[in-house]
Amino acid sequence: MAVYVWVAQGRAGEMKKGETEAINEAAVRTQLRRQGLKPTRVKEKPKDLLQMIPLTGRVKANDVVIFSRQFSTMIGAGLPLIQCLDILAAQEQNKSFAKVIRTIKEDIEGGSTLSDALRKHPKVFDDLFINMIAAGEAGGILDTILNRLATYLEKSMKLKRKVKGAMTYPGVVLVMSVGIITLLLVKVVPVFQSIFAGMGRELPFATQTLIDLSSFVTNNSLYIICALVVAIVALVRFYRTDAGRYLFDRMIIKPPVIGPLMRKVAIAKFTRTLSTLISSGVPILDALEIVSRTSGNMVVEKALMETRKNISEGKTIAEPLAATTVFPPMVVQMIAVGEATGSLDSMLSKIADFYDDEVEVAVAAMTSMLEPVLMVFLGGVVGGMIVAMYLPIFQIGNVVG
Repeated sequence: MAVYVWVAQGRAGEMKKGETEAINEAAVRTQLRRQGLKPTRVKEKPKDLLQMIPLTGRVKANDVVIFSRQFSTMIGAGLPLIQCLDILAAQEQNKSFAKVIRTIKEDIEGGSTLSDALRKHPKVFDDLFINMIAAGEAGGILDTILNRLATYLEKSMKLKRKVKGAMTYPGVVLVMSVGIITLLLVKVVPVFQSIFAGMGRELPFATQTLIDLSSFVTNNSLYIICALVVAIVALVRFYRTDAGRYLFDRMIIKPPVIGPLMRKVAIAKFTRTLSTLISSGVPILDALEIVSRTSGNMVVEKALMETRKNISEGKTIAEPLAATTVFPPMVVQMIAVGEATGSLDSMLSKIADFYDDEVEVAVAAMTSMLEPVLMVFLGGVVGGMIVAMYLPIFQIGNVVG
């Protein structure tokens, strides 16, 4: 769909202008007449090069959290919607986000609802955000919904930071290990090789193997780099397919150490999101569809869509969730209790709080366990290489002795 710029006359004769996204010019004119406006000029907006540049990487999640919290406070204080957006755009330090807010304000001035205006910026506001805003507009509780969104986004960011923190340390150690081993193979081993070349003796197996490995890496470094690049590109392309992503997502929840952590993260995110949507008045079927798309794991997404299908056929939530075998029995039982007592949203929130704590404990346990394992691995590899290099010298010392 294209964006059309229009000028129209209101009921009192005042002139209004704005922008509307539609299939064609006729659709814009029809939409304006339904709003009680008489269109005088409708023209397709020329595409600006700057508008074609995605804003995703320049609008951070924290910007959206602050926006939601401040927006909620202003709406609760009784300020008009347009004035709120005007103030938020003026004080926003992120220029890209300020531009988005101003565009939303212009769309609302043109007759769009807030949810429709937000829907034009899917890379800044996801389906969860937009549907909750729509529910808030319909129920007249926009300030409450915005406050819930801010709380939800803050907890989601906290959960994400925990996982990133858990992955940073082993990632740094592994990169350092590869760097140190490569440096030893390329710079240090060849020096020893030139020394051993004049000895005229057969080298120990470990030393000869290390020298052969060093020669292979040194002589084929370009081919190795190209092979690594090709492998990474192939893996990324495969991951972007549905089959590849499902395979990777299934593999990540299976390993003994990282698997339970990622499963707990997925459960915490699923229950928190579903609780927020249900408490905001979003229908259960719509809520499950949104949660499945924002789960971040295709195994969970498939399980939730299967659950949604069964619910649409008249079943409860707990029964199809249990059949997927993705969610632990405790989660399913607590959801069943929430359904039976009519407090599903609060029960889901309690599950999310429990699993947030579980993630924190799992992260601490994994970090404390990985630290000695990685140190032993790095020390063993580097120490083994040094011993292999000094073995011929030790043998010469024994012969002389």
